[in-house]
Parts: sequence; C-alpha cells; structure tokens
Amino acid sequence: MGDTSARGRALLSLTLAIGLGLCMSGCVPQKTTPSASPTPSLTPTVTAPPTSVAPLRGTTVPAGSLDHASIAAKIDNLPSARPQIGLESTDLVYQELVEGGLTRYVAVWQSSIPALIGPVRSIRPMDPDIVSPLGGIICYSGGQQRFVDLMRKTPVYNAIHGQADTASTFFRTPTKAAPHNVLVKAPELLAQHADIPAPAQQFQYASAPTSTAATAGTPTAAISYAFSGVTSGSWTWDAAKAVFLRSQGTGPDLDSAGAQLSTTNVVVMRVTVTVDQNVPKTNLMGSGEAWISSGGRTVHASWTKASATDPIHLADDAGAPVLLAVGNTWIELVPTAGSVSVVAPG
Repeated sequence: MGDTSARGRALLSLTLAIGLGLCMSGCVPQKTTPSASPTPSLTPTVTAPPTSVAPLRGTTVPAGSLDHASIAAKIDNLPSARPQIGLESTDLVYQELVEGGLTRYVAVWQSSIPALIGPVRSIRPMDPDIVSPLGGIICYSGGQQRFVDLMRKTPVYNAIHGQADTASTFFRTPTKAAPHNVLVKAPELLAQHADIPAPAQQFQYASAPTSTAATAGTPTAAISYAFSGVTSGSWTWDAAKAVFLRSQGTGPDLDSAGAQLSTTNVVVMRVTVTVDQNVPKTNLMGSGEAWISSGGRTVHASWTKASATDPIHLADDAGAPVLLAVGNTWIELVPTAGSVSVVAPG
C-alpha cells in the first residue's frame, strides 16, 4: 500500500511538472480586449421654419400661410346694422363720411378670414382710392353706376351683391332688416379667387414695443373725434389689455359677441371733403395732418398719398417714417370741418 501511494504521488508531481513546462514554453497568453468607448450622442440641429410678415398687421407668420388675397368690404354703420359681423377680425378699417353726416367703413381682412362679414352696403366715390393699393377683392351691394364704374376700373375684383358670380357667397340674413342684412361667406368667396395674390404691405411696422408713438409720443388717455354734428366717437386706452377701446357717440361700440371693439393702432387723418350731387367724397390724393396712436401714446404726423394705387405714407414732424405697432389698425378719415382731440391722462 505504501509503495502504491508513493508511486501515485510521484506520478502526479511529474504530470504537473510536465504541464507547467509545456505552458512556460508554448502557452499563448490571453489578451484582454478593452471595452469600446460609448459613441457620444449628437444633439440634432433644429432648423426654425421659415417665416414671413403679415402684410396688413406686421405680425410674424409661417412662410406661405398668407399667400392669398385680401377681402375688403363696404360695411354699414347705421345703428340698425350694428353689431356688424367680422369687424373684430379685421386687419384694417377705414371710417369715412357719407351722406347726412353719417359714416361707413371700408373693412379689410387678410390675416384672418371670418366665416361671415357684413352687412355690406353700396360703394362711394372715395372707395377706389382706398382699396386700389390692396388689390384683392372688394365686396359691396351696388351703388350709383358712376361709382360702380370707377370701382370696376381698379385692379381689384368687384364682388357685387345680385350678380351671378356672387349668388353662392352673398345672401340676406333674416336676423336684420333690409337693406342692412346682406352678408358675405368670406372663405367661400376667397376660395373662388385663389389666383389673386396677397396684398402689398400698406404701413411700416416696428418690432414691439418700439413703435414711433410708443417711443416718441405723448401719453394718451383717449382720442376723440367728430365727423359731423351727428357722428362722433372715441378710442380709450386700456393699459391692462394694451389696446384702444372703441366707442361711438356716448357708448361702447360692440362686436357681434358683445365685446368692445379694439385696436392696436389708431391713425387719424385730416382730409378735405368735396360734394358732388349730394354725395361727399373724401379726397385722398395729396397730403394732410395726422395723429398716430399706439402703446398708450400719440405722435403728431403727416400723411401723403401720391396716386390711387399708392398706399398712404405716414411721416413724423421730422420727416421720418412712422412705424406702427404690430397688430390691427383703424384709420379715421376725419374731415377738416370735423374735430380731433388727443386727451392726456388725468
């Protein structure tokens, strides 16, 4: 037994020795492969979508989103026509003198097209000079043939109530009495004239809050005006809402939802008025005095218009262009026989 155990131990020792020798002479050491470094993640480059400027508001909008015509309309302003439909969505509104010391509007939509606008009424002799710089579409219910002929000569598509081409877009609403009840389906009308291009920019705009009035004007609580002995109104600054609120006569001027009409900019232009066969005409070719209000301030200025297709140009008393605040604008074409008053706070 003892010999067998001794021989076993000797055999095991020999085997270990041979294995160790073989490994020392021929074993290939294993290489440790280092773990790969993680690939750094790259932050994707985000390209801002292209933008453009809304031509009648100065706001920044997605490029191509406003590549369509403007729609202007001759809007009734008699008490029986109020509240009008769509005025709260306008880009521009021009208020003008008509017969009897009353006023009507030329309202313009392009940035936002409401489902309905109106009530529309007949054309007047100054309207071609107002809408010609816009191109686009003008909606009205007719008028004296001499004035319709003038409007048809402009670079504006005439959409007239009672014509074959407006049979599907103009209608009389039962909610108002004639003749104060002609409304227009504005999106449908615009879709019928998709080939008409967008309007040119009408006024110059500043980056908020650096409008000319806001930076160089005098503090203003209200702008009051009178077109005649029977038509007056005012715009009152609301600092909380950063807009001017509209009143006619002695009461608030409301939209169809019951809210008071408002605007970012008020442009008051003093204009001469001539009368032909009892029809007043606001004269827009030439120049005159103006007041431009935005941001709760007002700057004194002048206006000029060189031709029917030229936009109105506004300049301060030093001759520099007046920059409006970004937003909507109401233009009050107040006769020189009327009055304008800028009311200071307090």
